[in-house]
Amino acid sequence: MTTSDSSHPITCTTEPARVRVLFEGHEIADSGDVLVLQEADYPAVRYFPCSDVAMAFLRKSDKTTHCPHKGEASYFTIVRDRQIIENAVWSYESPFPALSRITGRLAFYPQHVDFQVGEQTPAETAASDIDEVVRHTDSGSGTSQAEHWPPNVSMPDDAAWEGDETKDGGVVGRPYQGTGSI
Repeated sequence: MTTSDSSHPITCTTEPARVRVLFEGHEIADSGDVLVLQEADYPAVRYFPCSDVAMAFLRKSDKTTHCPHKGEASYFTIVRDRQIIENAVWSYESPFPALSRITGRLAFYPQHVDFQVGEQTPAETAASDIDEVVRHTDSGSGTSQAEHWPPNVSMPDDAAWEGDETKDGGVVGRPYQGTGSI
């Protein structure tokens, strides 16, 4: 979508990758449905669907502003782990028709949060780690599917049997035979 005003162009595109928003290291949003709004020469802004934002950590504030190109914006305060960041998130609940795609979506001020673009979620990372462990340890037959390491101990000579002589002149025996050991 592009507005028709050539003196103040606005484009709205879909972010091609998944985006996570972290506040103080905690995930506050995670979405594969992010819109990127590029307005004139301002930095691009990502808009997230409310369903992909942890709304329990946001409180709507009384602040509103008016943009002549987008309409009325409402603001939200982030409240998490005793941290309160006033008006750190905004939304256009009823933007002008040319920008209807951002209706009700939320945008975050980048100075208050960290964006991770295209990275796996913790659940996806854990799942791939588990798959890697399973691949290396169990093929269903109880044997490893991975390359085996070379042995770090020497094994006894398979040809040596009880009663055979050893290189040092001794005799191969079974010292624990009959003691109840396995």
